[in-house]
Amino acid sequence: MLTALPYPHLDPVLHLGPLPIHWYGVMYVVGFVAGWWLGRVRARRPGSGWTPDEITDLLFYTGLGIVVGGRLGYVLFYVLPDAVANPVTILRVDQGGMSFHGGLLGVLVAMGLYARRTGRHFWAVTDFIAPLVPIGLFAGRIGNFINGELWGKPTDLPWGMVFPTGGPEPRHPTMLYEALLEGLVLFTVLWLFSARPRPMRAVSGVFLVGYSLVRLLIETVRVPDAQLGYLAFGWVTMGMLLSLPMLLLGGWLLWRSARAVPEEVGEPAAQR
Repeated sequence: MLTALPYPHLDPVLHLGPLPIHWYGVMYVVGFVAGWWLGRVRARRPGSGWTPDEITDLLFYTGLGIVVGGRLGYVLFYVLPDAVANPVTILRVDQGGMSFHGGLLGVLVAMGLYARRTGRHFWAVTDFIAPLVPIGLFAGRIGNFINGELWGKPTDLPWGMVFPTGGPEPRHPTMLYEALLEGLVLFTVLWLFSARPRPMRAVSGVFLVGYSLVRLLIETVRVPDAQLGYLAFGWVTMGMLLSLPMLLLGGWLLWRSARAVPEEVGEPAAQR
């Protein structure tokens, strides 16, 4: 008999009188508020090229990109046949379904619009916001844990958990792995790395490489979405497939930043 840590069986809905509020939505709010506060802290650094008052507009664009891109990405990557058969599915956010990779694409589009409106360099904007993203990822994965979703394969490790929808076997709590690695650890790495002036694109490159490596690793023990299963060889998942372009782009950004001309080094270049 395998031992397992007890799953806390938290109610995914926070009941405030007659108004039901989903904890997953609360975690999104927590992530945005934390990102806004950390962005203001980051803007106050000497020579940042940013002012605290600019952070609200920046986070508005970011939030719009996350919500629109995350939902459309989920529909496109994970439930496209259902959406084609019933387009109303796209709007059924009450049934869940957000994609990090879709959200990332949405944020990149939003950052492009913000950069154009404010006259900033696109990569300078992404370099500024990249260290703020992992806190939102941490909050979102805690929301997944409360919902008891996105669990992993059966395990005999002592921290395996029996999830309400995962059958009787202890499973990898992959949402907690992601909260730790792509959330807290990646945040710490990026926050410390960006504390000193870096060549343009470097911070964005570290984020993309760091996230994609963590995601590729965790996908090896995470159970794929039931409607997709494994895409090839009995182990390739959609999460892996979508993370590979991130890894390649991040590697290119790090290579490009290493060849940066002197005027591209440091955050004041954000105003160029």
